[in-house]
Amino acid sequence: MSRDTLSTSRYAMKCLAEDHRSSTTSLISFGASTVDNAVGGGLVRGGLHEIYSVATDHIGAAAGFAVCLALRAAGSRQILWVRQDFLDTETGRLNASGLFELGLDPARIIFVRAPGAEGVLRAGEQAVRCAALGAVIIEPWGQPKILDFTASRRLSLAAAKSDVPILMLRASASLSHSAATTRWSVQASPSRALEANAPGYPAFELNLLRHRGGTAGHEWCVEWDRDQGCFQDRLRFEAAPLSRPVVSISRDRSAAAGTAIPKLSRAG
Repeated sequence: MSRDTLSTSRYAMKCLAEDHRSSTTSLISFGASTVDNAVGGGLVRGGLHEIYSVATDHIGAAAGFAVCLALRAAGSRQILWVRQDFLDTETGRLNASGLFELGLDPARIIFVRAPGAEGVLRAGEQAVRCAALGAVIIEPWGQPKILDFTASRRLSLAAAKSDVPILMLRASASLSHSAATTRWSVQASPSRALEANAPGYPAFELNLLRHRGGTAGHEWCVEWDRDQGCFQDRLRFEAAPLSRPVVSISRDRSAAAGTAIPKLSRAG
């Protein structure tokens, strides 16, 4: 087991030893009425939710959507993010300024790196047992054999027991059978300029591919309002866009110079 995975295990056990009560809220609402109405008021908090990007160019949008959902779920609690090392090479590193633009203080993230998919799944399963966490994001690469229905079932059961959501980002992966409560396909949508031609809100096109106990096949276009901390309904934008990055992921750039943005912290 890697050092990062061991560190995550120790953190989870420490949390379990504390006298902590998880939130009694069972659903994570979007704040956008059309989405909430279709999914019965929100996503099951203690569940596994898969988020696919429609193409490599939209991996940043899928990550941004996961961050926004984690913010809705976590409240003031910390978010743990487990990422496979290989993604840094293929998609670039997470950028603190991009997270900050979505309303997530990078200091709230416990960031864990794992050398392979097995480490990602193991660390995620251990971490989600900690009811003190607000959300767990896990990010394996591709279509690893170890990520089968049994593995997804273990994650789902662990999330249900602690009432902490697992958001699994799937990059360069095809759809496969799993125990996920919901499955989403995400792509970026053009932003609409605000007053005085200011950059608009980050926008996402969502496709609900699976909804256990509900109906799937719904599609929406939503915006993320970082000041209100919620999604908003929006019709698809047809005019020329004023683009704004959803999550800035770059292998070469760090947080913007001169901006007081906390750096990502790493476990291990």
